[in-house]
Order: sequence, then C-alpha cells, then structure tokens
Amino acid sequence: MNQIAVTFIQGPVVEEEVHLTLVELCQACNAEEEYVTAWVFEGLLEPVGQSPQDWRFSGDSLRRARLALRLSRDLEINPPGVALALDLLDEIAELRARLQRAGVR
Repeated sequence: MNQIAVTFIQGPVVEEEVHLTLVELCQACNAEEEYVTAWVFEGLLEPVGQSPQDWRFSGDSLRRARLALRLSRDLEINPPGVALALDLLDEIAELRARLQRAGVR
C-alpha cells in the first residue's frame, strides 16, 4: 500500500489581517478615489467606517477593487455594471466550489 504524507500549514489569512484606508486602497490598485467611492455606493466594496475618511478596507477589497478597475477600464463598464459582473463572478465561484465539494467536475 502507498502511504500519503499530509502536512498542515497554519498561519493568518492576509486578507483578514490587512486594513487599508481609502487612499491606501487607491494607491494599491492604482484607481482614482471617485471610482472606489462609486464602488462603495454600489455595494461592490464594503468598508468599515461611516465616512470616506474613516473607511477601512479588507484585503479582499483590494482584490475586488483591482478586478473592478479592470472591468471599468478595459471593458468600459459603469459602476452598476461592474457590481453586477462581480456579483455574477462570485456566484459562479460559489457554484464551482459546491460542485467540487460534491465531487462533480
């Protein structure tokens, strides 16, 4: 019989540890503040805080903002369209994960 060695790796999830201000998020994804603000009002990004000066974004927001920027610039999609596209991409990812857990390819 073949034996398989399993190694467990433990560490923090960076996306949960990182908190970016509006300015830092804009710099990190090379987006203008007006884009990010529009994405927040469309529900695409969900910062913690009441006002733009107080907003703190998670590491996951950085990934979403970079993708939103690509959709906005490359495909010239407006903020509501970007929000819809990202919602659909999230749904596709969730469905793929369900299929994988169910053992379906």
